[in-house]
Amino acid sequence: MARKNKILVPEAQKGLDDLKQRLLKSQTPENAKFEVSEEKGIPLNRYDNGNLSTRDAGRIGGPIGGQMVKELVRQAQKELMEKNK
Repeated sequence: MARKNKILVPEAQKGLDDLKQRLLKSQTPENAKFEVSEEKGIPLNRYDNGNLSTRDAGRIGGPIGGQMVKELVRQAQKELMEKNK
């Protein structure tokens, strides 16, 4: 069953897209997944990826999400340190 991640705060979409673009040094946030798939040699199409295995999808999305989470944690830690000074 396909599932679509739903952003709980829709207003955060632009910030998440900007973060993804910045971290992956991508032209656009939409291109980030295609750049990762190309680096890993995983065929990814613009419109239909029904034949993409779950494993390959994870190999594309995992590094993207992982980098985003690491950066968000780093930013939160920095803000807490500054707040506690």
